[in-house]
Amino acid sequence: MYVAVKGGERAIDNAHAWLAEERRGDPSVPELGVAQIREQLALSVNRVMAEGSLYDPDLAALAIKQARGDLIEAVFLIRAYRTTLPRFGASRPVDTAAMDCLRRVSATFKDLPGGQVLGPTFDYTHRLLDFTLMAGGEVPPAPGAPAAPAPAPVPHVTGFLNRDGLIEQEPASDTAPGDLTREPLELPASRALRLQSLARGDEGFVLGMAYSTQRGYARNHAFVGELRIGTCCVEMEIPELGFAVQIGELELTECETVNQFKGSKTEPPQFTRGYGLTFAQNERKAISMALVDRALRWRELGEDSAGAPAQDEEFVLMHSDNIQATGFLEHIKLPHYVDFQSELELVRKIRAEAIRAEAIGAEAIGADEEAADV
Repeated sequence: MYVAVKGGERAIDNAHAWLAEERRGDPSVPELGVAQIREQLALSVNRVMAEGSLYDPDLAALAIKQARGDLIEAVFLIRAYRTTLPRFGASRPVDTAAMDCLRRVSATFKDLPGGQVLGPTFDYTHRLLDFTLMAGGEVPPAPGAPAAPAPAPVPHVTGFLNRDGLIEQEPASDTAPGDLTREPLELPASRALRLQSLARGDEGFVLGMAYSTQRGYARNHAFVGELRIGTCCVEMEIPELGFAVQIGELELTECETVNQFKGSKTEPPQFTRGYGLTFAQNERKAISMALVDRALRWRELGEDSAGAPAQDEEFVLMHSDNIQATGFLEHIKLPHYVDFQSELELVRKIRAEAIRAEAIGAEAIGADEEAADV
């Protein structure tokens, strides 16, 4: 955060104390605990983890409490804390095909191995306020719900299209992707860096870009090939052991879109892919990522650009980070006395010159009129 000046320490201390008082709210109301935020405001916690690039529900919940529910401020806190953590190494790529799915839906195939698993979703709710939630109480059991079967790994839906060569093949690469948390973004960026940037990007901005493609600003019609939410094992190579060991589990949301492709000079007509992956349950972000990812791939697929905002790599990637945007935007409310005074003097000087020129012009007109009368 840009800080222009120091001073007024007593006022600043009082502002901090007032903020703490406002954060606590009415003392007669029980204080909101970090565990309550983690368990009952999970989608907010998930967003903070995704945009903060740190998977830790407890810390994300703490950041939300400290930020009084301001999720962008909470993301800022998480990113700042993240920079203090040591890095011991890199894990192996996560195998999402082995995901234990809690939710798995496809808009392209009705019947698929593993079935459609609706999972916990707002998709089929009526969007009416439930005033019973104000009364508290236990969550009623689902009517006639059978015992949930143990989750099992299920194949990716796009594998069905792969069999017939109807969808592009993802090229294998042994090159380690860059790391946006340690290196500044340079353009043009690789797809891996673009996906990193989108994963950290503001959900509202990425959603807006994705929506623009659906409204025709990239001529990019997409189907959700598969949306899955579940847990994946994280493994890390231990040099002393000579093999990988499991160090934990992550909840992830993955989305693969299937997009139309007319073909090019080197590729036949087929479907292409868009991809999105985020921490925890965050499906709106994952779908938005996939749509924007596909829009940004126009050049590598040999397509003509429609000049759409979502196809402009510089525009999308440089404006999607809400922390950079917040810092630059909010710094203008901090003291800029010297800058403003210089501009104020400049405006006064220009106005004085304009008034002087107007007066000289009026005198010249008056002299001309007198000469005409004579």
